[in-house]
Amino acid sequence: MGKTSQKTITRLKRQVRVRKKVTGTAERPRLNVFRSANHIYAQLIDDVQGVTLAAASTCTEGVAQSGVHTGNKSSAAAVGAAIAKVALQKDIRTVVFDRNGFLYHGRIQALADAAREAGLEF
Repeated sequence: MGKTSQKTITRLKRQVRVRKKVTGTAERPRLNVFRSANHIYAQLIDDVQGVTLAAASTCTEGVAQSGVHTGNKSSAAAVGAAIAKVALQKDIRTVVFDRNGFLYHGRIQALADAAREAGLEF
């Protein structure tokens, strides 16, 4: 059994604190973002029914390009544009942004800005 780093513990504390206040509905789902060292993932979640309405990541086709590093801001921006495109196809225009305990800068900010530019409101 491994130890959890202090950095992960503080992120999870921030996540719990924010999740108490931020919930998604069918009309205004929660845009949840998770980043790892190599990839970034985004989901639109309806918390009332407990379902994922749409998802995009650097692993999905159309976003991932072979031979390109996926752990950078340009890849995060591509995921933000992709999740906005899928959301607009499903008639979802407004979302609640959930940064999942991560600080709002770097790849998280790049994803959010790209989603806003593609037409999502939050």
